[in-house]
Amino acid sequence: MTSSFAALGVPADLVRVLDDAGISDAFPIQGATLPDALAGRDICGRAPTGSGKTLAFSIPVVARTGRSKPGRPKALILVPTRELAAQVRDTIVPLARARRRWVVTFYGGTSVGKDVARLRKGVDIAVATPGRLADLVKRGEIHLDAVRTVVIDEADRMADMGFLPEVKRLLDLTPDGRQTLLFSATLDGDVDVLIKRYQQDPARHEVETPAEEVGDVRHLFWPIAREDRRSLTAELLRGTEPAIVFTRTKHGADRLAKQLRADGIRADAIHGDRSQRQRERALANLGEGKCTTLVATDVAARGIHVDNIALVVHYDIPATDKDYVHRSGRTGRAGATGSVVTLVTHEDHDAVDGIQRSLELPRGLHALDLDQLEAAMDPHPTISIARPEKQRPQGKRNGRNAQRRNGQGRRHGGSGSNNGNGNRSRNGNRSRNASRSR
Repeated sequence: MTSSFAALGVPADLVRVLDDAGISDAFPIQGATLPDALAGRDICGRAPTGSGKTLAFSIPVVARTGRSKPGRPKALILVPTRELAAQVRDTIVPLARARRRWVVTFYGGTSVGKDVARLRKGVDIAVATPGRLADLVKRGEIHLDAVRTVVIDEADRMADMGFLPEVKRLLDLTPDGRQTLLFSATLDGDVDVLIKRYQQDPARHEVETPAEEVGDVRHLFWPIAREDRRSLTAELLRGTEPAIVFTRTKHGADRLAKQLRADGIRADAIHGDRSQRQRERALANLGEGKCTTLVATDVAARGIHVDNIALVVHYDIPATDKDYVHRSGRTGRAGATGSVVTLVTHEDHDAVDGIQRSLELPRGLHALDLDQLEAAMDPHPTISIARPEKQRPQGKRNGRNAQRRNGQGRRHGGSGSNNGNGNRSRNGNRSRNASRSR
């Protein structure tokens, strides 16, 4: 059952903005949280990336945020990555414009001088990564004592990336009476510490991924000699695109991207040492088809959203099962098919066995067979990794239908079976979901 935004208590001027963007029906997380958030309650929301939570917090932030003084924003949205900051900005700016509220992003890789200049002009809503915000606080350019609303987005990712100590220091600078909206794929462990320390009687809302909206993904674990990984990866990429290849290090990403270009693959690297402009250009080139492959470190495993990724290659195996899920979640969105190939060298066997056991994937390695990626994908159970929902314009009053059509690109996958040709598993409880958060 869907609800209109007006029925949920969204102010009429903001409803008009949504309507003009072709967004008329609220997603479940929005329907659950908006009445409480608009009423000023703290929110503790568990929802996978791509469930519509960005809009769920953007609407009440804009509705409840007044004009600010220079250097003293009234609302603060904390996010783990610069890419996610940019995506939040894209969602919230049209709403803020209707109220004449000024939204600015603050993250690394951009000019501190420009940040300072914008703060001195006045910022009503600050969207920031913890590191850059902490730097501006130390410089005395931003003060958080006027903040009335705080959003902590993807709190579990903040914890995974080691940002929670900085997040706590920043939250300690905000007033006790603020409203705090926290969204996360999980609410236990370190995230629960944030909830208990910084929220007052929060309204708790949890949204699961509907089974029909889980992407169809094949997981293959191929044994290979370390020196043969490059040639096999190039062969894979010639037959399946667009793709993301994950490496463990920044240097490794740059080197592999250069090698793949020498092999005739239109590849670009993306990692933490690339400037923001370089990262944005690489993503744009992939979306426009100017390049077919991103070679990335884990900076791209979450917070970067590219539609219709057909193939994910773990060139270097992920450090943890969480990293495996976050990386693999780049493919198989919106009900589309996708393939995940992990290249397993002799020294990786024990680590891969641990990942398979933790995620309840069928154990063991599979016969290396490129034809698996060319065969048509027949319906079969999959590990629950992707979440397709996104609210993006596609004609007036057609936001719900528009999102259902997203991700219907080329179909790639394998037709192997559980006898060693490919992994087929569903694990909605233990795995994470990764998709667009708009």
